[in-house]
Amino acid sequence: MSTRPARSEELELNLQCYELRRGDAVMRLEKIPMELLILLVEHKDRLVSREEIIERLWGKDVFLDTEQGINTAIRKIRQVLHDDPERPRFVQTVFGKGYRFIAPILVTHNGLQPRTAAAPIPGTMKGSWKILILAGVFVAVLTVGAVLRFHRVHALTEKDTIVIADFANTTGDPVFDETLRQALAVQLEQSPFLSIVSDKRIQQTLAMMGQKPDVKLTPEIAREICQRTASAAVLSGSIAQIGAKYSLILRAVSCSNGESLTSTEAEANDKSHVLDALGKASSEIRKKLGESLSTIEKFDTPLAQATTPSLDALKAFSLGAKALDGGDFTASIPALQRAIALDPNFAMAYSALAANYANLGESSLAMENAKKAYELREHATELEKFAIEANYQTNVTGDLEKARHTYEFWAQTYPRNDGSHFNLGNLYNYVGQHEKALVEARESFRLSSHESLDYGYLSFAYGTVGRLKEARATAEEALAKNLDSPSLRMVMYTLAFLQNDMAGMAQQAAWTAGKPGVEDVMLAMEADTAAYSGQLGKAREFSRRAVDSAERAEKRETAGGYEANTALREALFGNAALARKRAAAALKLSTGRDVQYGAALALAFSGDTAQAQKLADELAKRFPEDTVVQFNYLPTLRSQVALHRNDSSKALDALQAAASYELGAEGQGGVALSLYPVYVRGQAYLASRKGSEATFEFQKILDHRGIVVSEPIGALAHLQIARACTTQGDITKARAAYQDFLTLWKDADPDIPILKQAKSEYAKLN
Repeated sequence: MSTRPARSEELELNLQCYELRRGDAVMRLEKIPMELLILLVEHKDRLVSREEIIERLWGKDVFLDTEQGINTAIRKIRQVLHDDPERPRFVQTVFGKGYRFIAPILVTHNGLQPRTAAAPIPGTMKGSWKILILAGVFVAVLTVGAVLRFHRVHALTEKDTIVIADFANTTGDPVFDETLRQALAVQLEQSPFLSIVSDKRIQQTLAMMGQKPDVKLTPEIAREICQRTASAAVLSGSIAQIGAKYSLILRAVSCSNGESLTSTEAEANDKSHVLDALGKASSEIRKKLGESLSTIEKFDTPLAQATTPSLDALKAFSLGAKALDGGDFTASIPALQRAIALDPNFAMAYSALAANYANLGESSLAMENAKKAYELREHATELEKFAIEANYQTNVTGDLEKARHTYEFWAQTYPRNDGSHFNLGNLYNYVGQHEKALVEARESFRLSSHESLDYGYLSFAYGTVGRLKEARATAEEALAKNLDSPSLRMVMYTLAFLQNDMAGMAQQAAWTAGKPGVEDVMLAMEADTAAYSGQLGKAREFSRRAVDSAERAEKRETAGGYEANTALREALFGNAALARKRAAAALKLSTGRDVQYGAALALAFSGDTAQAQKLADELAKRFPEDTVVQFNYLPTLRSQVALHRNDSSKALDALQAAASYELGAEGQGGVALSLYPVYVRGQAYLASRKGSEATFEFQKILDHRGIVVSEPIGALAHLQIARACTTQGDITKARAAYQDFLTLWKDADPDIPILKQAKSEYAKLN
């Protein structure tokens, strides 16, 4: 193949004759390759995207494999030009983007032969310039013609969002109410191209509009929502019955001016085929709105497979999903259970039920439903499969490395979906990579609809890395926009605690008072706050109320978590007998993963090493793939058991496995268990009389207040540093550390064993 440089007069493209020449030789090109060559030459030296090529050559509304068509046309152009794609002289490929024509070429029209401006014919510059202008006008006319001919559809862009209105149902059959809108949302959410305004944000926008949350989303109301959310289009649908058949119509309307963008119709021969017809119509509307045929073909699971063939089951699911989006987890459960009763193979219903139980702190029930969803994941869309698989890996097997890969692949496949980043951020929190978690939280927020949950998580992420000013500003921005929620209030309570804002904590506690399913969480947080300053009696009362409130809300695992927290607190403060009693109460309520670990750790600290070891062995057997169990919980338990048996060397060896995960923010279902590997390692160094190493470990706890928050080890770290400094013989620093602890516990209950020990030790230094 020749690689000699091309001369400017080597190629000639005659637009009038539709002819390509090299010298006297005519090079034959078929219609599509020739039109593509003309397009590239018109935009010489500029990148022409594959989307521009599709639009110019075929238009938006075709059922063709345009990707393969482009590849074939480019290959034929290169064959005629003898162009090497590895060392191109004419057509340069920009991988994943498009193509660029890079060689000199003469463009002629009506038999005239203009030269390039770089090489004009002597004495004819003016005439040549004039002809070039005419050729330019011709190109402009071609372009305008292309716009008129190929832009029959007003397509959306990859940055636009759409609002789905309720269907107009004239059949008289209520089974279609809510159901068809839910089905359409599921179908469109498969698309990596489209972005749907969430029901949660719709509810928040309706509130700002002064509308009731259950108002029917007519095209008019949906359009106002569309404008308020800065979306591009409203998609509305209708269903009518004509004899035995059902007619469906989908319409897309511009939010800005109300003009119709596109529409499509479908027909079902009977009621049982309505979902099939809706699926076909939604695929057609995706194409007309601008999505590429390749992604439609790849992400187009039929609705009956993606959801359920049962309209009644889908209706129940839509009611449950609406309650779930509204934060009413308790009300959502019966509707989702009914959907599953109507269709036991309804994967999305199991997945939503798992999310419900997880939000309520019932991890065992969440795990049970997540496992069932995973078994049925082929009955789901590609997007839902990502969520189901990642949830299974995170909460059933606990293999966080696999989950991380799933979230990353999810993000690559659906770059406009915020869910992958939100959950990946949580995963990074679990393994102690909090800066990475913040990066994901910010990306999630950038992509999200900016709901209360989005603000809450971003505020939390800022707090974990100590950026309290930004955390508070984020939370306050949410409240200023009336984006309130229990999760946001919990984050605000935490921030108030970290900033010693007693009035702020009281304000958040008052907000949750009397709210079923919410009140118990705040009561448990108030218990931790009281215990942090040594007010143990007050902490016990808050914990008792938290347990009672959780049980009234039928959150047994959460109640067990509160008991496990109480047991651990009592053990750390030196009340061994009471710690064992509360640990037994916790295990009676639940044997969930975190409850069992919390109870086992309390038993290990209180000296019941046999029972602690037994529970550790059970955890190892039940969760062999669980990252947190294997690299955080078990090393900590084994280390504390060895330490109680006076084997500090073995205790330190056991914790080597936890080194990469020790800063994880752990604990669910009412259990708070962050940085315990660090605390136990510090105690092991202290037992080995390695004061400097012990001080380093306990200082980690003080340096990560945004993770530890009000856990008892956050207060006890001051005391342990004082003991470590005493071991080193640094009496000045020891006294200062004792004073820090005793100041923190100035209002503490006087009969706490560890407080008595601290006062005695401090007195000896003086």
